[in-house]
Amino acid sequence: MEIITGGVATAKGFEAAGYEAGVKYENRKDMALVYSTQPCAVAGVFTSNVAKAAPVRWDKNVVTNSPYAQAVIVNTGIANAGTGTAGYNCCRQTAECVAQALDIPLDSVLVASTGVIGMQIPMEKIAAGVEKLAGLKEPGTEAGTIAAKSILTTDTVSKEAAVQFAVDGRTVTVGGMCKGSGMIHPNMSTMLGFITTDLNISKELLQEALSMDVQDTFNMVSIDGDTSTNDTLLALANGMAGNEKIINKDDNYYKFVEALHYINETLAKKMAGDGEGATALFEAKVVHAATKEEAKLLSKSVICSSLTKAAIFGHDANWGRILCALGNAGVIFDPEKIDIFFEGKDSAIQICKDGVAAEYSEEEATKILSEPEVRVLVDMKMGDAQACAWGCDLTYDYVKINADYRS
Repeated sequence: MEIITGGVATAKGFEAAGYEAGVKYENRKDMALVYSTQPCAVAGVFTSNVAKAAPVRWDKNVVTNSPYAQAVIVNTGIANAGTGTAGYNCCRQTAECVAQALDIPLDSVLVASTGVIGMQIPMEKIAAGVEKLAGLKEPGTEAGTIAAKSILTTDTVSKEAAVQFAVDGRTVTVGGMCKGSGMIHPNMSTMLGFITTDLNISKELLQEALSMDVQDTFNMVSIDGDTSTNDTLLALANGMAGNEKIINKDDNYYKFVEALHYINETLAKKMAGDGEGATALFEAKVVHAATKEEAKLLSKSVICSSLTKAAIFGHDANWGRILCALGNAGVIFDPEKIDIFFEGKDSAIQICKDGVAAEYSEEEATKILSEPEVRVLVDMKMGDAQACAWGCDLTYDYVKINADYRS
């Protein structure tokens, strides 16, 4: 597998575009299109929030019942959630506009929205945006980057990743983009994420690979503990790499699984590091847990702890908060066996040994906690399982951003 520069329009046959439609924001692109010149096998994972947005319900139907998908249309600014029948009709009208503009079937169009809950989408602006996007779409890395920048809300940076690997002597590309900075506590996948590949793979295996991988990637991210109404992760595979279709879990399937995992983990970490108001990516790695499930519960409990997140922001080596978060995870363990370390880019320090304070330099600990990426390593001394979770520090700016979000 080779890591390359790229995103959703890097794989063969995929095109993308972004456009300033004025849905809610001014002077910024707020609509994006991802399109495949060939029909795609499609898979999706969606929010567990009971108050599902209209686009989530539309896309679940397409993923479940349509023979293939060929385009994704995205708007930012307004989430089209809490909008009743009118909101779902807006999804249909949007898909109709895309189908007509691109000459593709209505049920091959996926719709995604992100932004303020409870507002109705201005359909006339969406329709005009679709027409512009259809004429602007292009293949290649630059087009994918424009699309990635066009789906942002409170994000400060766009988030993309791409890799290539060989199947049957053919080069296969997998690319992706996502957005998300707040209301992030996935219990499915993530806010909005889109994966494209020219691999030839069955819809069933594409869905299985996606559903399995989110458990260790997007489902291990939390910024603020709120699972969104709009969380959507879609994967499209158009088969244009020309490999023999993957219909069994053979070596080629697991090559794809590895590539997909890299894309998903990379995007998940980019999202966590760009949490609203964040100054640092905060990773919690739990090792030597009794089971994988317990390792996941423990690591996620640490990155979800508001007290621990605040300590990371303050560069305070308050390991007691980490121990407390572990104890709140619902896992039975012996606290007098726990070791805790802080790790930076080039150094590490042990702050807790066998459940009590270790001898360490507060100055060195503060230095590590001042880096843009901070890892807490917890050794449970119970077994062989491990897991990682990703979040960010909790800052004053998080409250400021969300206090003013609708305005």
